[in-house]
Amino acid sequence: MTTTLKTDQSMPFDNDPAGASGLDPQTLLVRGGLDRSPNRETSEAIYPTSGYIYPSAEEAEAAFKGEAECYIYSRYGNPTVKLFEERLRLLEGAEDCRGTASGMAAVYAALASQLKAGDRLVSSRALFGSCHQIVANILPKFGIDSVQVDGRDLEAWRAALAEGARVVFLETPSNPMLDLVDLEAVCDLAHKAGATVVVDNVFASPLHQRPMAFGADIVVYSATKHIDGQGRCLGGAVLATKDFIKETFEPFYRHTGPSLSPFNAWVLAKSLETLELRMQRHCENALALARHLEEKNGILRVLYPGLPSHPQHELALKQMSGFGTVVTFEVDGGKERAFRLLNALRLVDISNNLGDAKSLATHPATTTHQKLTEAERAALGITPGTIRVSVGLEAVTDLRRDIDQALAA
Repeated sequence: MTTTLKTDQSMPFDNDPAGASGLDPQTLLVRGGLDRSPNRETSEAIYPTSGYIYPSAEEAEAAFKGEAECYIYSRYGNPTVKLFEERLRLLEGAEDCRGTASGMAAVYAALASQLKAGDRLVSSRALFGSCHQIVANILPKFGIDSVQVDGRDLEAWRAALAEGARVVFLETPSNPMLDLVDLEAVCDLAHKAGATVVVDNVFASPLHQRPMAFGADIVVYSATKHIDGQGRCLGGAVLATKDFIKETFEPFYRHTGPSLSPFNAWVLAKSLETLELRMQRHCENALALARHLEEKNGILRVLYPGLPSHPQHELALKQMSGFGTVVTFEVDGGKERAFRLLNALRLVDISNNLGDAKSLATHPATTTHQKLTEAERAALGITPGTIRVSVGLEAVTDLRRDIDQALAA
């Protein structure tokens, strides 16, 4: 348990699991979790401390027994990290949140904290490369039975879950081919099989998809992506019920150390203030660029959930309020032409990151999904000509012009 000093400057909705008294998400992004010190600072304070002191030995004993509400050690909790956790919790509408050192720390901790030898994990096949490594290679080393299915296929989910499962894990939209999973249907199947559902919601962001509204139990984020949005720091988050965090997640979290640093937490909390404004421009630019790419010769296909041509566009309309920042397309000519296009870009940078203010492009087959076999990449639809673009905040006219000249080159 942790607490911070309360003053007359604290927000009236602190610790309100119902959603901060009906305040608009943009207000929550600016004001959520605000807990000023007695100095009454305007900007949120940073607490760069590893440890805390106790007025007496008796109070230290009570703290370690869990009988006193106070900070013990910043691996367990920190006032600045709490600010970020509370702000994101209010936005997500979750009961509780824990910040982590990275998005992958969030994914691994959310899964490993509740799995043991002999348990069964069912996941979608279309996953980020590192998530695939955790599911397919790391967890099975500890005796966990891991099964992957085509996340688009409800019959595949039904067949896999007929044998039962402890956890279901998925990402939607997926990286990099933007496959969607029907959240409501899969959550229903998973719960009937006795599984908890963990959703990686990073591509949609908490603004444009609410997995818990469709039945998800746990939501994870790489805050490095859209939440920071400016390529400055690493961070992640796990959101769930108070019971899950206290009984299942915290024992793993406290003793394995995937904690978020106070400075990174402060950066992320301040970044949340502009998330809605940035995501609006990101999504507008992404849709405009996707439409432009559909009209270009030499491009075999364009994938973006907001396009009517996306094979799961109707599902996107059902469970997303915005369609994200990533556009994936395939050039005619395979790896050679894809590399020529990437090397000819003048404005868009080559980078494996995404969700940045700057537009970034990468070649998944040789970067983020290089560790997969050729057959595994083919099953996901990742070809040598596939390019993933994280669309930034530049003027879309300049982005179109850069893509056009690169295609011509």
